[in-house]
Amino acid sequence: MKIDFASASDLPQMADLLAELFTLENDFFPDRDRQLRGLRLILDTPAMGQLFVLREGKKVIAMANALITISTAEGGRVLLLEDVIVESECRGKGLGRQLVSHVLDWALDAGMTRVTLLADRDNHAALDFYGKLGFDSSHMTVLRKTLI
Repeated sequence: MKIDFASASDLPQMADLLAELFTLENDFFPDRDRQLRGLRLILDTPAMGQLFVLREGKKVIAMANALITISTAEGGRVLLLEDVIVESECRGKGLGRQLVSHVLDWALDAGMTRVTLLADRDNHAALDFYGKLGFDSSHMTVLRKTLI
């Protein structure tokens, strides 16, 4: 098993993982073309974020999307952690914990002061997982407006 930055050749497998993730979430739905387009944008614009993968050989079995932004509250760069998914057959082995810990270490080394993530409020397994990694609930509410 190896955690690394994603490459262009990983994108189809990552889109498969996103399809699995988006079937678990109430707010999103799988759309392979959109997911590939978004992944490509991140891959091609490293100043905006990084894509991390956990590979077993050449197979991508887990991924995380680390988007970089600026927080005026923090006075610096912060991270939005998205799209954390471990292939269903590989869950329960600590791989998600390894992947998220790797991303958190990378963010700290990059001088980021905060990591924020969103989780489906009905996904109790994810909420428990993130809680065990030290994430706390926020008093903020997510609001969204689709423009296109």
